[in-house]
Order: sequence, then C-alpha cells, then structure tokens
Amino acid sequence: MRGTSGTEPRLAAVAGVVLGTLLAGGCAAMPDSGGVSKVELAQDSVDKNLQVRVFPKAPDKGAKPRDLLAGFLDAVTADESYDTARMYLTEEAAAKWKPDERIQVLSATPSLPVQTLTEADTSFAVPVSGMVVAEVDAKHSYTFLDGQKDVDFQFSFVRDKKSGEWRIDALPDGLLINETNFRNSYRQVDRFFYAADDPSAAATLRSPAVLIADPIYLRRRIDPLTSAARAVVAGPSDWLSPVARSAFPTGTAVERVSVDEARTAHVVLTGVDLGGAMLCKRMATQLFYTLADQGKGQVDRLDLKGPRNSGCQATRGDLPQTGPGALTGAGSQRQFFQRADNGVLTEAQETGDGSPVRGPLGRPQPAGRDPLGTIAVARDGERAAAIGGRGHQLYTVPLADGVQAMPEPVLTTPVRTGQKDEDGLTSPSWDGRGDLWVVDRDPQNRRVVMVRGNQPPVTVPVDSPDGQVLQDLKISSDAVRIALVFKDQRGAQSLWLGLVVHGGTKDAPTARITGLRRVAPAITEVSSVSWAEADQLLVLGKEKGRLQQLHYISTDGSQSSEAPPQGGEGMASAQASEAPADTMDQAPPVLARQGTDGKIYRLVNSQWRELVLNFRASSFIYPG
Repeated sequence: MRGTSGTEPRLAAVAGVVLGTLLAGGCAAMPDSGGVSKVELAQDSVDKNLQVRVFPKAPDKGAKPRDLLAGFLDAVTADESYDTARMYLTEEAAAKWKPDERIQVLSATPSLPVQTLTEADTSFAVPVSGMVVAEVDAKHSYTFLDGQKDVDFQFSFVRDKKSGEWRIDALPDGLLINETNFRNSYRQVDRFFYAADDPSAAATLRSPAVLIADPIYLRRRIDPLTSAARAVVAGPSDWLSPVARSAFPTGTAVERVSVDEARTAHVVLTGVDLGGAMLCKRMATQLFYTLADQGKGQVDRLDLKGPRNSGCQATRGDLPQTGPGALTGAGSQRQFFQRADNGVLTEAQETGDGSPVRGPLGRPQPAGRDPLGTIAVARDGERAAAIGGRGHQLYTVPLADGVQAMPEPVLTTPVRTGQKDEDGLTSPSWDGRGDLWVVDRDPQNRRVVMVRGNQPPVTVPVDSPDGQVLQDLKISSDAVRIALVFKDQRGAQSLWLGLVVHGGTKDAPTARITGLRRVAPAITEVSSVSWAEADQLLVLGKEKGRLQQLHYISTDGSQSSEAPPQGGEGMASAQASEAPADTMDQAPPVLARQGTDGKIYRLVNSQWRELVLNFRASSFIYPG
C-alpha cells in the first residue's frame, strides 16, 4: 500500500530514468485466459529508487509574474523546508503564508493564462484554475474527493519600487501540487492509535487495547521519522478520532528522533512525564510501530526518553496483544473450503483431501435439509457461522468433537410473500472480540445485526447515505472499523468505510455504524471485499466500462499506486487474510477462485499457484 510513482519532468531531468526503474518488475499470470496477473515492486527498492533529490531554483532576475508563479509552484515540491519557495514572496507574504495548512492535489499542473503586462504596472493578479482530486489536511490525512471539483486560485503580485523585481504578495495558504508531484514528494505511512474500549464487553477484552492504523501522507525525504513521530503525538485524524485513543497527553512534543547503527530509534519528548511505566510503554509502542512502518528495515527497537532522562523501550515482541492485527486470532492463517459435492467444511493447505472440521459442519448435511449457504469461521478457529434455511436462518456452530447436531439458529428473518432470494441474511463476519455481524436484507426491516454469545441479537443502526441500500459488510478484527457495500436505485454498487461506536452495558450492549466515507468511487460493481492486514481492503470490483480487477484500498480511501494482483472477468471471488505479516514488507496471502471452473489459486511469492485439491470447492474461507 505504500504508494510509488514517477516524478514531474519539470522538476528533475532524471525523472524519466526513475520512472523507468520503478516500472521494472516481475509479471506472473494465473494459468487461464482472462485470469490473474501481477506486477510488483520490491518494497525495499522503491524508496531507494526514489531518492532523487529535487533542488529548488531561486527566482530569476527580472522574472515576470507568470514565470515567477511557475517557479514558485515547482519550489514548493522541492526537498527542503520552503526556504526557497518563500524567496518568491514579499517579506510580509512570506511571514503570513502557512504551507502546512493543507495540500490540494490537482489532476494536472495548472495552466497559467497569458496576460499583457506593461512597464508601468506595479501590481498584477494571476488567476490559477485546476481540478482538485484530493486534499490532505493539517493532520496529514488524505481525502479523495467523491466528485472532482474545479477551483480558482488567485495570486497577486507587486513590483518592488527599488529593485524592480516582482514578488507574490497574496496567495492561498497551503500547497497546490499535481498528482505526479504529490506521489513523488509524499509517501503514505501508518501512524498507530489504540482502539476505543467497548464498555459493554468483558473486562478481558477492554484492556489492553489493540493498535489501529491511521494512514497519513508525509514528505518522503525531509526528516520522515521525526515527521511521523510528531504526527502520532498530534493525535488521530478527524475521521478516526471517535474510535481511537492516544497515550500522549496534550502538550507533548517531539524534540528529536535519531536512528543508530543497531537500528534503534531514539525519541526524545518534552512536555510529558514518563515516570509511569505503563503510560510510557503505551506511548513507546505507538511510536515503535509508526516508525517501523515509516522506516522499513531501519527500526527494530525504540528507546523513548523524556525530561530528567526518564523513559522506556519498545520492540515488536513487547505487548504482542496490543500490536496491529493482534485480534485477528490464532486461526487467522488457516484456510477452509466448503466442498461443492456435499457442503462439508474442510481445512486444507496446498494439496490433497484436507481434513473435515470437527462437529456437524464437518459432516454432510442430512437428507431433506436445505444446503447451507455462506460460512464464516471465527478468528479463533473454534466456531463458525453458517447461513441456512434458504438464507433466512443464522447458526453459530462449534468446531468441536461431541457436537452431533446443528444447534438452534441464533437469528431468523421472516420469509415474506414475493420475497426474492437476495432478501435474506448475508455476509456473516466475525470481529476479533468474538462478535458476529450479519446483514438482514428483509425488505421491510433491512438492518445490521450483531450477535454476542448467547445474548439476544442486537440491531445496529447505520448512518446510511441517502438513496443507498445496504448489501454486504466485512468487520475488521479490531471491531471499530467496517467495510460496507451499498446499492442505489439504478443497481450501481458503492464501497464505504464506517466506524463502529460501541456502548451500553455487559447485559445490554449497543453499537452504531457512523462516520461513513466512500472509498474508490470509480468502482460500481463489487464482487468481494476483505480486510488485508490492518490498514487496507482487498476489493474485487469493476469500474464502469472497464474489466473487473483487484484493488488494494487504504482506509483513507486512496487506492494503492503499486500494481496489485490483477483479476480478470473470470474471477468469481478473492480474499486476503487480515493476519499481520511476518515482516512489515510482506504482503498477506491472497486466494482467488475462477468462476468458470471453480479452481482455487493462491498468490505465493508474486506467482499465482493452483491449489491441487482432491475435491471441488464452492467457496474458500479465511477466519473472519
């Protein structure tokens, strides 16, 4: 998900060489026409290839306003802290200008109008127009605009009476950068915060909290580790803040960050008391995972220091129950398949017959019983949810010996006259706290339902977008983020991310899905969606007028600019595991099923490999 791109030709003559280097990579194809292919870049080489320093150019003597503005727009993307860019401004404008206010990402370099300028002119205005496709706010959070907007910016110039040189004396705060320059100058990284407690959950699930990713964009080559540390201390994005908590109290500041040859990051804080061992450890853990994500292969340990030399350390092995993806569960890497011939749930790896699971789901269903539909295995691998009754009953079934018969359904939705097949229950999904989520598509009572143990099912209100009908969902392991698929009246689908705000008490839990943000608005058909690690979704979908393909989509709504595995028209479904990777550079495993022959493929070392199973699978399942 760490984006890469080329450089703007105006900024560096070597850009074409860099782009050619970035596009060099391996290609692998699924052995079927219209199947799956992948172009992938080695993570450790990406940033090395992008270490092309872009040096700003000072204003030319006698430059006219139009050329002066072009030089200024180039200078703001250079690898320095805007010192040269301020040389294009008057002293007063340079003092007032706030470059970190926001970034407006334009679809292309803005065209500057040609206007007549006379020797008698002492002031001048240059209007700049462009199409803004995304924005980055003062907290470094990216927002892809759902519907691009045309904007006009005004730059005013004055001519110095003594020198005769033109300078900018009025301009909008923030930066204007085209997409190419943005991708070259900025890099997406994750900062980490703790998921908010669920007051209705058992005490063992409330503490310690698990870390959740909050993606941001930082400048690639201007002290990125210090920038990342300061972004953590500043607090979560506005979108994530309702479900995120930080260990850093107000007033904390990062004095400096350095990394030694032993790959230990040293962070010095001010404005905070690090005397409390647990609070210090929680702060260090947030910083460790953030700096490990930003400095891949550079940081194995973090040493945190505060006033009076107090402090603590953090590594990946400390507090493993709080690390990103810690709630994916012990069974998260296991692979389950539902046999097409008898519906038996089987656990298998690359080849062979596999092993039927224990309990009733590991045996063929009795004659006369309706076949089971979708099955979802809990993240601990000890239970499974199954849709039965032709889509109108939900079961939770132990995967254990001694359970002979299917239990009673935990949820039943009514069968109504004239009801369609797609109006029943769908998308059972387990979070990492053990709760089961499902969509009830009853046309007279469409809703999201949460099932917790033996308690009565809980209806979860959804702040749905206007004119949209909920179709499917996929809950994340941390239980506070959820992917939702909606359909409008014309039948077009859209993908959204929402936040789950938990409340209530242990005996009367409540939840609400709020803060919906649309992601990947170009996608109008969604075949499948799954969480891929802690910070992104793997979506099999189709953009209007294009072939179906796989997309990696960040939780901020941006699509990865790395080439993901490609899915052809023949692909029926795809799924990734949310299990954390062994290293920060390793992608989670991906399974894909072809719709024409039902063959299952797994992505292994950038190659699609067929699973040579001795049975035909109707579906495959990663826990969750």
